[in-house]
Parts: sequence; structure tokens; C-alpha cells
Amino acid sequence: MNAFIAVVLVCANAIPQPDCTDERASEVRKVRVANELGCTSGWQEIIARTDLRDEVGKTSYLKTECRRVKQRE
Repeated sequence: MNAFIAVVLVCANAIPQPDCTDERASEVRKVRVANELGCTSGWQEIIARTDLRDEVGKTSYLKTECRRVKQRE
């Protein structure tokens, strides 16, 4: 059975979207979710509760990813 990791990357506006990676992001948030649908919701609330909320859309942007991880048997 597979699970997923929802990843939210916060990158400076100067970083092109394809180059926004874990290594280049100013902030990386990850949470395990049950399915791919879980990757699409909830991250807005996570960011809204941080100081990052004031920067998103002004000096930075968000990039979200859904990564599949194998669970141990």
C-alpha cells in the first residue's frame, strides 16, 4: 500500500518555478496524507498560521507537490 507526502515549498519570486526545489526554497513543509486528494487541501491553513502569510504573493510564492512513498510491510 502507498501513502503520500504533501509538500509545500515557499520560494522567492526571483526563483523560476521549475527551479523551486527543497534545496532552494526558503521554507519546506511536509505532511503525510492518506491519498492524493489530501495533497491538494489543508496547506492554505498551514501557511496562514505562519509569518509567511504576509510574504506570499508579494516577495514569494508557493509550490505544492504530492510525493508517493512506500509504506513498510
